[in-house]
Amino acid sequence: MARPKSLTKMSLEALVELRDSVIATIGQRAAELQEQLSHLRGIDGGNGSTRARKRGSALKGRKVAAKYRSKKDPKLTWAGRGATPRWMREEMKARKLNKEAFLIR
Repeated sequence: MARPKSLTKMSLEALVELRDSVIATIGQRAAELQEQLSHLRGIDGGNGSTRARKRGSALKGRKVAAKYRSKKDPKLTWAGRGATPRWMREEMKARKLNKEAFLIR
């Protein structure tokens, strides 16, 4: 449909037709955007099922080589992740050592 230069010169039927076509176009575009958004969120299509997505670090859950070893009991080791273990805190306090003293060389 060719649009006249001015909306004021259009007939009422033409304006209603134009409105309906605009609503239809906006509806189609909204559906496309909803589909793109659902893919970004990980929702499959319109059935509401979600895809399993891995979140977080790729290294999460992997074993890491020990970086620190106890002076009293060589079986006790620590990779340096998370909170300082009790055995290390107690030995540091008792012997007045620092973390570098426990490094595995």
